[in-house]
Amino acid sequence: MSAVHTPIGGHVPVAGGLATGGLKYAERIGAEVIQVFVGNPRGWAMPGGKPEEDARLRESGVPVFVHANYLINPGSPNPETLEKSLAAIRHALRRGHQIGAGGVVIHTGSSVSQSYEQAMRQIHERLLPVLEEIGEDGPPLLLEPMAGQSNMLCATVQQLGPYFEALEHHPKLGVCLDTCHAWAAGHDLTAPGGVKETMDALVATVGPGRLKLIHANDSKDPCGSCRDRHENIGAGHIGEAPFAELLRHPAAAGVPFVIETPGRDPEPHRKDIETLKRLRDASRTA
Repeated sequence: MSAVHTPIGGHVPVAGGLATGGLKYAERIGAEVIQVFVGNPRGWAMPGGKPEEDARLRESGVPVFVHANYLINPGSPNPETLEKSLAAIRHALRRGHQIGAGGVVIHTGSSVSQSYEQAMRQIHERLLPVLEEIGEDGPPLLLEPMAGQSNMLCATVQQLGPYFEALEHHPKLGVCLDTCHAWAAGHDLTAPGGVKETMDALVATVGPGRLKLIHANDSKDPCGSCRDRHENIGAGHIGEAPFAELLRHPAAAGVPFVIETPGRDPEPHRKDIETLKRLRDASRTA
């Protein structure tokens, strides 16, 4: 097995400051990597950062990723929503650069009332220029496929293909794979060879090295449900075994795993991270 270290951590609250609150929570749950919001995840406000907090986060040595807000939809036919989405992506990328983030995650979005073809043309015309603005030392933009709800532009890993084509396989483009989303979209990770099939398809679709982050979440619902309801690791329909397989897959070597599992108390998050670390350590000796 590869000796490459795979960091395991979680999405952390930042009450009290991006670094102050985030790093304190990370320590409580044993996180080796963190993901943060840089604004209200359900609002359009784009707050600036505090230089001292940004510096502390950069200097902490803890890898960090940014999750952009949930309202972003680059496929929206509504001009106001589209403009706000593009502004929010630029803001998240700018803040990500300021804190030294390893990537900025956005949901791939929905065509809503327009056709899939129209939405993909719009993504080519409007989102590609945003990628062109990212400097050489700026964070990549990571596309996170959805759970397969109505009019979603991308749910299965194969559907990343047209999305990458629309964005001309830009070098600043990467992927964030959410296990709950993949499961909900129909990737049966519990079937014999299911994890390998999914990961091999991902690499075949977007190319090697594009997977930059994994959201490790179990699911409250059955495979193919198109329902995005996260569960704690091992407590849902996916179970522990597929996560062990995922940790052993070559395409996941060194790719950070971040939990987004339920619970406001740090204890269930600490247990989820401990479970993934146990599976990671076992995979090294398998």
